[in-house]
Amino acid sequence: MENVQEVEVVATEVATTTPAQNNEQQQPKRNFRDGNRPDRKGGRRNPRERDNKEDDGLIKKLVAVNRVTKVVKGGRTMRFSALVVVGDGKGSVGIGMAKAAEVPQAIEKANLRAKKAMVKVALVDTTIPHEVIGTFGRGKVLLMPAQPGTGVIAGGPVRNVLEAVGIKDIRTKSYGSNNPVNCVKATFEGLVALRSREQIAALRGKSVEEI
Repeated sequence: MENVQEVEVVATEVATTTPAQNNEQQQPKRNFRDGNRPDRKGGRRNPRERDNKEDDGLIKKLVAVNRVTKVVKGGRTMRFSALVVVGDGKGSVGIGMAKAAEVPQAIEKANLRAKKAMVKVALVDTTIPHEVIGTFGRGKVLLMPAQPGTGVIAGGPVRNVLEAVGIKDIRTKSYGSNNPVNCVKATFEGLVALRSREQIAALRGKSVEEI
């Protein structure tokens, strides 16, 4: 009787373990060629991680979002326009405007245009080398250098541009139109017109000590 019971126990163990082993053998191998290979933590890779890492060094400022309407034969089409300022905080800045049917799409398009339009600005430590006036349309912005510790004395649209460039000490004054587009573009024109001592000396054909 004991031998019969042992045979029955062994038979039940084989019956319970054999299907599991068969299932493991029958499971197909995973194909990770589609880019969905899990990482070490068990999750899936985010396809936008590379873009986020590339954009970590840029400062993005959303200045204004407006709703625009276009009258066509079939009625009115409503879209959104976005004004964005992009800079690296080290002397480079660009501005971009774009329109789209949705706000996120308009902001994304404006960011791409701002990146393509980035220019280098002449700076002296944490301020600008000299006083300058930027003009665009009916708007004027006066930019004046300041001593260290002064901070950024500027309004909203102008402040966004200066912070994106990386200026820490500056005094500003806006004249005429207070439209955000005019203020931003006037500030941008003023920054582009800045010249360092080395650049002025090269234009005059003299050394820096002779100026």
